[in-house]
Amino acid sequence: MAKRVAVVLAGCGVFDGSEIHEASAVLVHLSREGAQAEVYAPNIPQMHVVDHVKGQPTPEQRNVLVESARIARGNIKDLAKLDVKGLDALIIPGGFGVAKNLSTWATQGKNCSVSREVEDVLRAFHAAHKPIGLCCISPVLAAKIFPGCEVTVGHDTECEQWPYAKTAEAMKELGCRHVNSQVTEAHVDTRNRLVTTSAFMCNAPIHHIHDGVGKMVREVLRLA
Repeated sequence: MAKRVAVVLAGCGVFDGSEIHEASAVLVHLSREGAQAEVYAPNIPQMHVVDHVKGQPTPEQRNVLVESARIARGNIKDLAKLDVKGLDALIIPGGFGVAKNLSTWATQGKNCSVSREVEDVLRAFHAAHKPIGLCCISPVLAAKIFPGCEVTVGHDTECEQWPYAKTAEAMKELGCRHVNSQVTEAHVDTRNRLVTTSAFMCNAPIHHIHDGVGKMVREVLRLA
C-alpha cells in the first residue's frame, strides 16, 4: 500500500502563499518515492495579496483554498475535511503564506497565534505519532505548538547566505532547540517525529533547495 501523505498549502506564491518551488519539490519527491499526496488548504481569505513583480500589497482579495488549487492542479480538499486516521504523514511547505495565512508569525513573531484548523491538524498527527515534515518558515508552527521540540531553519547567525537567521533566535525563545544545518540537509527530531529543512531560508541554488526538500520527504516516509 502506498503511503498517504497530507500536504497542506497556504496559497500560491512566495510573498503571500506557499512557496511554489518548495510545494512542487514536495510533490515530486513524494511521487518518486511511491507515496500518494493528498493536498489540503484552509478555506479562508488571505491576509493580503502581494504583487510579485513589485513586491507590494494590492487591494485584491483572494482565498487560500482557491489559490492553493493552482499548485494542486485543482485536486485539493478543504483542510476542515482532513481525517488523520486515513493518513500516514503530514508535510507543510514554506512561503510567507505560512506566516500570514496559517499563522500570524509575519506580524507578531514568537507572540503569534496559529490558525485553529492548522493547529488541530498538527496536534492530531503529533498525538497519533505520525511524522510531520516542515520546511523553510513552516517549522515556526512546531516551535509555537510543541515546546521543547528540535527543528532547523538553517543557521542562527544572519549573513548574506542566511538572511532570515533571526527566526532561529525567536524559535529558541519559544523553548525549542534549533539545530544549525546546511540547505541540503534535514534534521530529525525522533521524539516528536518532526523533520525539518531550511529550503529558501537560505540563499542557495534552486537544485540545492530541491535536494534538501527531498531529504526531508525521504525521512518523513522512513518514519511513517
